[in-house]
Amino acid sequence: MKIAIFYFSATGNTSRMAEVIKESFVGLGAHVDDYDISSYASRQKRYNLNPYQAIVFGAPIHSWRAPRVVREWLRTLDGGNKKCSMFFTYGGFGVHPTHFTTRKILSDQGFVVVSSAEFLGEHTFNLGGWKAMTGRPDESDFLVAREYVAGTYKRFASEDPEILGELEKTNYREEELDLIESFRFNILTKVPSRDGEDCSMCMLCEELCPASAMDAQKGLADKEKCIACLRCVTICPEGVLKINDMTQTWPFKLEMEKIDEETLQQKQSRSYF
Repeated sequence: MKIAIFYFSATGNTSRMAEVIKESFVGLGAHVDDYDISSYASRQKRYNLNPYQAIVFGAPIHSWRAPRVVREWLRTLDGGNKKCSMFFTYGGFGVHPTHFTTRKILSDQGFVVVSSAEFLGEHTFNLGGWKAMTGRPDESDFLVAREYVAGTYKRFASEDPEILGELEKTNYREEELDLIESFRFNILTKVPSRDGEDCSMCMLCEELCPASAMDAQKGLADKEKCIACLRCVTICPEGVLKINDMTQTWPFKLEMEKIDEETLQQKQSRSYF
Protein backbone atom coordinates (compact mmCIF):
# COMPACT_ATOMS: atom_id res chain seq x y z
CA MET A 1 0.00 0.00 0.00
CA LYS A 2 1.22 3.48 -0.87
CA ILE A 3 0.37 6.21 1.65
CA ALA A 4 1.04 9.97 1.63
CA ILE A 5 1.39 12.00 4.82
CA PHE A 6 0.86 15.75 4.56
CA TYR A 7 1.64 17.69 7.70
CA PHE A 8 1.86 21.27 8.92
CA SER A 9 4.30 21.80 11.80
CA ALA A 10 5.26 25.18 13.24
CA THR A 11 7.15 24.34 16.43
CA GLY A 12 8.04 20.70 15.76
CA ASN A 13 5.34 18.71 17.56
CA THR A 14 3.42 17.66 14.45
CA SER A 15 6.56 16.82 12.46
CA ARG A 16 7.75 14.59 15.33
CA MET A 17 4.46 12.74 15.39
CA ALA A 18 4.45 12.50 11.59
CA GLU A 19 7.84 10.83 11.81
CA VAL A 20 6.59 8.24 14.32
CA ILE A 21 3.44 7.65 12.28
CA LYS A 22 5.46 7.17 9.10
CA GLU A 23 7.81 4.70 10.79
CA SER A 24 4.83 2.75 12.10
CA PHE A 25 3.15 2.52 8.69
CA VAL A 26 6.43 1.42 7.11
CA GLY A 27 6.78 -1.21 9.82
CA LEU A 28 3.42 -2.62 8.70
CA GLY A 29 4.64 -2.91 5.12
CA ALA A 30 3.40 0.35 3.59
CA HIS A 31 5.36 2.63 1.30
CA VAL A 32 5.06 6.14 2.73
CA ASP A 33 5.90 9.54 1.24
CA ASP A 34 5.73 12.52 3.58
CA TYR A 35 5.20 16.15 2.60
CA ASP A 36 5.84 19.14 4.84
CA ILE A 37 3.25 21.79 3.92
CA SER A 38 4.24 24.24 6.66
CA SER A 39 5.69 26.97 4.45
CA TYR A 40 3.55 29.21 2.26
CA ALA A 41 5.52 28.13 -0.83
CA SER A 42 4.94 24.43 -0.16
CA ARG A 43 1.18 24.91 -0.29
CA GLN A 44 1.36 26.65 -3.68
CA LYS A 45 2.56 23.39 -5.28
CA ARG A 46 0.20 20.94 -6.92
CA TYR A 47 0.40 17.46 -5.40
CA ASN A 48 -0.62 14.37 -7.37
CA LEU A 49 -2.66 12.14 -5.06
CA ASN A 50 -3.36 9.52 -7.75
CA PRO A 51 -0.46 7.19 -6.84
CA TYR A 52 -1.67 6.83 -3.25
CA GLN A 53 -4.26 4.44 -1.89
CA ALA A 54 -4.68 6.52 1.28
CA ILE A 55 -3.76 9.94 2.69
CA VAL A 56 -2.93 11.13 6.23
CA PHE A 57 -3.25 14.79 7.22
CA GLY A 58 -1.54 16.21 10.30
CA ALA A 59 -1.73 19.68 11.90
CA PRO A 60 -1.59 21.48 15.24
CA ILE A 61 -4.73 22.80 16.90
CA HIS A 62 -5.04 26.58 16.94
CA SER A 63 -8.02 27.86 18.92
CA TRP A 64 -10.20 24.73 18.52
CA ARG A 65 -9.45 24.18 14.83
CA ALA A 66 -6.69 23.34 12.40
CA PRO A 67 -4.78 26.52 11.47
CA ARG A 68 -6.54 28.78 8.98
CA VAL A 69 -3.87 28.26 6.30
CA VAL A 70 -4.32 24.48 6.59
CA ARG A 71 -8.09 24.73 6.31
CA GLU A 72 -7.73 26.88 3.22
CA TRP A 73 -5.27 24.43 1.65
CA LEU A 74 -7.47 21.40 2.32
CA ARG A 75 -10.27 23.08 0.41
CA THR A 76 -8.10 23.09 -2.74
CA LEU A 77 -7.81 19.27 -2.83
CA ASP A 78 -9.86 16.71 -4.74
CA GLY A 79 -10.30 13.65 -2.56
CA GLY A 80 -11.56 11.41 -5.32
CA ASN A 81 -13.24 9.16 -2.74
CA LYS A 82 -9.85 8.18 -1.29
CA LYS A 83 -9.63 6.98 2.28
CA CYS A 84 -7.86 9.35 4.63
CA SER A 85 -7.07 9.91 8.29
CA MET A 86 -6.34 12.97 10.43
CA PHE A 87 -4.11 13.63 13.43
CA PHE A 88 -3.60 16.74 15.52
CA THR A 89 -1.15 18.00 18.12
CA TYR A 90 -2.07 20.36 20.93
CA GLY A 91 -0.75 21.88 24.14
CA GLY A 92 -3.41 20.54 26.48
CA PHE A 93 -6.24 23.02 25.89
CA GLY A 94 -9.23 23.17 23.54
CA VAL A 95 -9.34 20.10 21.31
CA HIS A 96 -12.91 20.12 20.06
CA PRO A 97 -14.40 20.82 17.55
CA THR A 98 -11.16 20.37 15.56
CA HIS A 99 -11.85 16.75 14.59
CA PHE A 100 -15.43 17.54 13.56
CA THR A 101 -14.69 20.67 11.52
CA THR A 102 -11.67 19.17 9.73
CA ARG A 103 -13.59 16.02 8.89
CA LYS A 104 -16.33 18.21 7.42
CA ILE A 105 -13.81 19.94 5.14
CA LEU A 106 -12.27 16.65 4.01
CA SER A 107 -15.66 15.04 3.41
CA ASP A 108 -16.75 18.06 1.40
CA GLN A 109 -13.61 17.65 -0.73
CA GLY A 110 -14.44 14.02 -1.49
CA PHE A 111 -12.31 12.14 1.06
CA VAL A 112 -13.57 9.25 3.20
CA VAL A 113 -12.25 9.83 6.73
CA VAL A 114 -11.65 6.54 8.57
CA SER A 115 -9.90 7.65 11.77
CA SER A 116 -8.42 10.54 13.72
CA ALA A 117 -6.10 11.17 16.66
CA GLU A 118 -4.87 13.89 19.00
CA PHE A 119 -1.40 14.01 20.57
CA LEU A 120 -0.04 16.13 23.38
CA GLY A 121 2.92 18.42 22.69
CA GLU A 122 4.53 21.49 24.22
CA HIS A 123 2.26 24.49 23.78
CA THR A 124 3.29 27.08 21.21
CA PHE A 125 3.12 29.80 23.86
CA ASN A 126 5.73 28.02 25.99
CA LEU A 127 8.06 30.11 23.83
CA GLY A 128 6.63 33.11 25.69
CA GLY A 129 6.77 31.67 29.20
CA TRP A 130 3.90 29.19 29.52
CA LYS A 131 4.55 25.72 30.97
CA ALA A 132 2.01 23.57 29.15
CA MET A 133 2.91 19.97 28.33
CA THR A 134 6.64 20.37 28.85
CA GLY A 135 8.55 17.38 27.58
CA ARG A 136 5.73 16.19 25.35
CA PRO A 137 5.31 14.38 23.09
CA ASP A 138 6.95 11.50 24.93
CA GLU A 139 6.90 7.70 24.74
CA SER A 140 3.32 7.55 26.03
CA ASP A 141 2.22 9.68 23.08
CA PHE A 142 4.28 7.60 20.64
CA LEU A 143 2.58 4.45 21.94
CA VAL A 144 -0.86 5.91 21.19
CA ALA A 145 0.43 6.89 17.74
CA ARG A 146 1.47 3.30 17.00
CA GLU A 147 -1.94 2.04 18.12
CA TYR A 148 -3.59 4.69 15.96
CA VAL A 149 -1.55 3.57 12.95
CA ALA A 150 -2.38 -0.12 13.53
CA GLY A 151 -6.12 0.60 13.54
CA THR A 152 -5.91 3.06 10.66
CA TYR A 153 -3.89 0.66 8.50
CA LYS A 154 -6.59 -2.01 8.86
CA ARG A 155 -9.17 0.48 7.64
CA PHE A 156 -6.95 1.64 4.79
CA ALA A 157 -6.45 -2.01 3.77
CA SER A 158 -10.20 -2.76 4.12
CA GLU A 159 -9.53 -5.37 6.81
CA ASP A 160 -11.82 -3.19 8.92
CA PRO A 161 -14.52 -1.75 6.64
CA GLU A 162 -15.74 0.83 9.17
CA ILE A 163 -15.24 4.58 8.81
CA LEU A 164 -14.80 7.21 11.52
CA GLY A 165 -17.75 7.36 13.90
CA GLU A 166 -19.52 10.37 15.38
CA LEU A 167 -17.38 13.26 16.62
CA GLU A 168 -18.06 16.02 19.10
CA LYS A 169 -19.91 18.77 17.27
CA THR A 170 -20.09 22.48 17.94
CA ASN A 171 -22.93 24.96 18.21
CA TYR A 172 -20.61 27.80 17.22
CA ARG A 173 -21.01 29.35 13.78
CA GLU A 174 -17.98 29.80 11.53
CA GLU A 175 -17.96 33.53 12.29
CA GLU A 176 -17.84 32.82 16.02
CA LEU A 177 -14.99 30.34 15.60
CA ASP A 178 -13.13 32.94 13.54
CA LEU A 179 -13.52 35.39 16.41
CA ILE A 180 -12.20 32.83 18.89
CA GLU A 181 -9.22 32.29 16.59
CA SER A 182 -8.44 36.00 16.76
CA PHE A 183 -8.18 35.76 20.56
CA ARG A 184 -4.69 34.30 20.08
CA PHE A 185 -3.56 37.90 19.70
CA ASN A 186 -5.07 38.87 23.03
CA ILE A 187 -2.17 36.95 24.57
CA LEU A 188 0.38 37.30 21.78
CA THR A 189 0.26 41.09 21.92
CA LYS A 190 3.51 41.47 20.02
CA VAL A 191 4.07 39.71 16.69
CA PRO A 192 7.48 38.08 16.19
CA SER A 193 10.17 40.74 15.84
CA ARG A 194 13.90 41.07 16.28
CA ASP A 195 13.49 44.58 17.72
CA GLY A 196 16.29 46.06 15.67
CA GLU A 197 18.82 43.36 16.57
CA ASP A 198 21.30 42.43 13.85
CA CYS A 199 21.22 38.99 12.28
CA SER A 200 22.98 37.16 9.44
CA MET A 201 19.93 37.55 7.14
CA CYS A 202 19.68 33.84 6.47
CA MET A 203 16.09 34.61 5.32
CA LEU A 204 14.68 31.40 6.80
CA CYS A 205 12.00 33.27 8.75
CA GLU A 206 10.66 34.82 5.56
CA GLU A 207 11.11 31.79 3.31
CA LEU A 208 9.50 29.32 5.70
CA CYS A 209 6.74 31.48 7.18
CA PRO A 210 3.44 29.59 6.80
CA ALA A 211 1.44 32.76 6.14
CA SER A 212 3.96 34.77 4.11
CA ALA A 213 3.83 37.27 6.96
CA MET A 214 7.49 37.76 7.88
CA ASP A 215 9.67 40.48 6.36
CA ALA A 216 13.26 39.46 7.06
CA GLN A 217 14.68 42.86 6.15
CA LYS A 218 12.44 44.61 8.68
CA GLY A 219 12.67 41.73 11.12
CA LEU A 220 8.95 42.01 11.74
CA ALA A 221 5.82 39.97 10.98
CA ASP A 222 2.75 41.54 9.41
CA LYS A 223 0.04 41.26 12.09
CA GLU A 224 -2.70 41.12 9.47
CA LYS A 225 -1.16 37.97 7.97
CA CYS A 226 0.51 36.39 11.01
CA ILE A 227 -1.31 33.33 12.42
CA ALA A 228 0.68 33.27 15.69
CA CYS A 229 2.17 29.85 14.95
CA LEU A 230 5.66 31.06 16.00
CA ARG A 231 7.47 28.96 13.42
CA CYS A 232 9.82 31.85 12.73
CA VAL A 233 10.78 32.08 16.41
CA THR A 234 11.40 28.32 16.53
CA ILE A 235 13.56 28.08 13.42
CA CYS A 236 15.61 31.28 13.83
CA PRO A 237 19.19 29.94 14.08
CA GLU A 238 20.38 32.98 16.03
CA GLY A 239 17.39 33.27 18.34
CA VAL A 240 16.90 36.97 17.66
CA LEU A 241 13.19 36.80 16.87
CA LYS A 242 11.17 37.45 20.02
CA ILE A 243 7.58 37.72 21.19
CA ASN A 244 6.11 39.38 24.28
CA ASP A 245 6.65 37.84 27.71
CA MET A 246 3.54 35.75 28.50
CA THR A 247 4.68 34.54 31.92
CA GLN A 248 2.07 36.55 33.82
CA THR A 249 -0.77 35.14 31.68
CA TRP A 250 0.05 31.52 32.55
CA PRO A 251 -1.63 31.46 36.01
CA PHE A 252 -4.63 33.24 34.48
CA LYS A 253 -4.88 30.59 31.74
CA LEU A 254 -4.85 27.78 34.31
CA GLU A 255 -7.50 29.55 36.37
CA MET A 256 -9.66 30.15 33.31
CA GLU A 257 -9.42 26.47 32.32
CA LYS A 258 -10.01 25.38 35.95
CA ILE A 259 -6.96 23.11 35.96
CA ASP A 260 -3.53 22.98 37.61
CA GLU A 261 -0.18 22.16 36.01
CA GLU A 262 0.01 18.65 37.48
CA THR A 263 -3.47 17.67 36.28
CA LEU A 264 -2.80 19.21 32.88
CA GLN A 265 0.42 17.23 32.51
CA GLN A 266 -1.47 13.99 33.17
CA LYS A 267 -3.60 14.34 30.06
CA GLN A 268 -3.18 11.57 27.51
CA SER A 269 -3.20 11.35 23.74
CA ARG A 270 -6.03 9.40 22.14
CA SER A 271 -7.35 7.94 18.90
CA TYR A 272 -10.81 8.07 17.31
CA PHE A 273 -12.22 5.22 15.20
